[in-house]
Amino acid sequence: MEIDYKELKKGGFMRQKQKDCFSMRLKSVGGKFTAKELLTIQQVATDFGEGYIHLTSRQGIEIPFIKAKDINAVKTTLEEGGVKVGVCGPRVRTITACQGNAVCPSGLIDTARLAEEFDKRYGGKELPHKFKFGFTGCHNNCLKAEENDMGIKGGMEVAWQKTKCIYCGVCQAACVFDAVKVDKDSKSVVFDKEKCVYCGRCVKSCPTDAWQGKDGFVVSFGGLYGNRIAVGKTILTIIFDENKLYDLVDAALNFFETYAKAGERFRATIDRVGWDKFEEDIKAAL
Repeated sequence: MEIDYKELKKGGFMRQKQKDCFSMRLKSVGGKFTAKELLTIQQVATDFGEGYIHLTSRQGIEIPFIKAKDINAVKTTLEEGGVKVGVCGPRVRTITACQGNAVCPSGLIDTARLAEEFDKRYGGKELPHKFKFGFTGCHNNCLKAEENDMGIKGGMEVAWQKTKCIYCGVCQAACVFDAVKVDKDSKSVVFDKEKCVYCGRCVKSCPTDAWQGKDGFVVSFGGLYGNRIAVGKTILTIIFDENKLYDLVDAALNFFETYAKAGERFRATIDRVGWDKFEEDIKAAL
């Protein structure tokens, strides 16, 4: 039987160095697997692999040593257990996410829900090269948003309420970017908005709710972590409308599809075409 390795890789079966063996990548959205899905994965690893799985760097699961002759049986078993095979190649890859504000006290956005919505809209979309989305709920940045082609980080626009302030200085201590200065003697607070990175630590630390905040999204573009390393750039300060977030994604992907050369990563396309042109297209989407 002739094996179409290219088609198998597209469908999540990556060729191993061992003859006719594949490491099978499973579909993951935000690193979430149910207990039932894990039981199915255990069954496949035991019955068709070598009894173990590999956790990838992007919250995915791979099952090594799947034999070519067993691929159809493996797919059937996975489908019966509600598990899907992942994707590889030039398309939108696994969408990563921390647990976000649904679970984490530091979270500012619902990363898990957003990852699910992004997967519905963009998961597996064919592109000139692979494209990675990553969500992180706050500026603790557990999911390292700026490593992704497009990273979405929870942010908060803050404002100080003088009438509620007791000038305790907790907000100043919480601000690691030196954007807040509290003078207890003169009972004054100076907020340097230019230094603010929208982390919201002042709001979360304030004992009297003197700091109020509005949650939003801080978006970075063009991150890379591989043969070439590049930190994603933030073009816009913060956006609050989720629909505008999708407009930004559509504009970024359209730019990539329009200008990329075959086999060129998103960051390389922006660098070659020009950040000025990219910024123009992104801002036009808003």
